[in-house]
Amino acid sequence: MTRIYNKTILKERRRELRHNQTDAEKALWKHLRNKSFRGLKFFRQYSVSAYIIDFYCPEYKIAAELDGGQHAEKENKEYDRARTANLASLGIKIIRFWNNDVLRNIEGVLEEITGRLTPPPSAPPL
Repeated sequence: MTRIYNKTILKERRRELRHNQTDAEKALWKHLRNKSFRGLKFFRQYSVSAYIIDFYCPEYKIAAELDGGQHAEKENKEYDRARTANLASLGIKIIRFWNNDVLRNIEGVLEEITGRLTPPPSAPPL
């Protein structure tokens, strides 16, 4: 069986990304860490398959991705589409936010994440 979560080969890159967070990542992490958001466990810079996800909640298989201006470029849009499709094939739902949205409207971002939570089959409703 092939390991798809937190592959050892990506460990250093994940660590590097955690140590060099953007301001938007720091702001969102403040609300997600230590089960402080709806009691859910989120991981930051978590790898699935060949990709590193900004924030991931395995219980709901939901990922929050924060995008800077470089994601508006055509080449990066195509990469993001392929990446999202690959992760979706594994049952992971991706929510994308612009960095500015996180920095200027964190409550709206948290509401959007809440709205996308679909209870897992064995979990009680939110």
